[in-house]
Amino acid sequence: MRVTQSLEQTQFIAQIDALESNISTTQNQISSGLAFTTPAQDPAAAGRVDNYNQVLAQSQQYSANANAAQSGLNTEGTALAQVTSQLQSLRDLALEANSGTESSQNLAAIATQAQQIQQSLLSLANTQDGNGNYIFAGFDATTQPFALTATGASYSGDQGQLQVQIAAGQTVAAGDNGDAVFNQIKNGNGTFSVAANSANTGSGIIGATTVSDPASYPGDSYSIQFTAADTYQVTDTTTNAVVTSGAYTSGQAIAFDGLQVTLSGQPATGDSFAVSPSTNQSMFTTVQNLVTALQAGASSPAGQTALSNSIAGSINDLNQALTQMSTVQAGVGGRLDAITTQLSVATSQQTQLQQSIASLQGLNYASAITSLETQNTTLSAAMQAFSITQGLSLFKYIS
Repeated sequence: MRVTQSLEQTQFIAQIDALESNISTTQNQISSGLAFTTPAQDPAAAGRVDNYNQVLAQSQQYSANANAAQSGLNTEGTALAQVTSQLQSLRDLALEANSGTESSQNLAAIATQAQQIQQSLLSLANTQDGNGNYIFAGFDATTQPFALTATGASYSGDQGQLQVQIAAGQTVAAGDNGDAVFNQIKNGNGTFSVAANSANTGSGIIGATTVSDPASYPGDSYSIQFTAADTYQVTDTTTNAVVTSGAYTSGQAIAFDGLQVTLSGQPATGDSFAVSPSTNQSMFTTVQNLVTALQAGASSPAGQTALSNSIAGSINDLNQALTQMSTVQAGVGGRLDAITTQLSVATSQQTQLQQSIASLQGLNYASAITSLETQNTTLSAAMQAFSITQGLSLFKYIS
């Protein structure tokens, strides 16, 4: 085949274009820090990198979910701790008021303090996060959940509980709705409650209430009636059957169907005390009941007895509210521990994935720079050779 000058030029140009393309590729590698930027440059490695990137992106999304849930739970935990503190302060005020020695003025002052705590509790139940969402409103996070009423507070949120996925096959509740936290609280001692009949005229005061044998308690309601000042009779008002009767001694427990109720003072003939299974009672109803009792005061011996029984009932209910807060806080703490553990696992996983991606796609700078220098030298030599070749012609030597 005849090699013409035109063919030589075409071949030289093609080689120079190839060299310049290689130089451009190497320069791009050095500037990006990547061994390849398109799958065509290394299909096998690119496929593995793509798989790693998908797993990494999913892991990072789980971490983002976990961090958001962690932030929300931390906000909830802080609010619950403050609620606990306020409830404890309220319980201390109730104990102070129940000493039997407080004047009407002191009781009114304690009632005012209790109302201030009531407002603080309302504010805490309406806590908002950094995005302005109400953390105790359930799914309806833009609606203020609680508003005070004459008997406690109304709840406008829902019963939803947001579940957040923090790992494959692992979710955590990112919060608790206010109905579950503040409304679903058992009154009394958590199993049963005792209340004095408002028509009582004696000085019988409710004391300790306990469950001595849970298996023997059928969950019925009862009435402790005083047939005489020193004689009582317990009737199961659910079955209308007399359960027991006996002589009354102040401070001695009255036992029946696995329950024990201690009364002190001197009940009058005809006085009665109702024993009922515990039911759910809002924390705000408990607080309002205490405020109402304190505001009513005690203007007579019978009034003092009624006040003492009301406050004693409120103290039992506050104890249940405190137990509820402790239970919810423990749940929040457990979820935070799970998130912390998973974030640690995710961090290790993401580090390993990033290292694997770097080992496949990361650039060896020393090798790349050496290659660039070699390519530049080759291009320079080719250009010189092409220039010399183009200068060769027989006509130069014909004189």
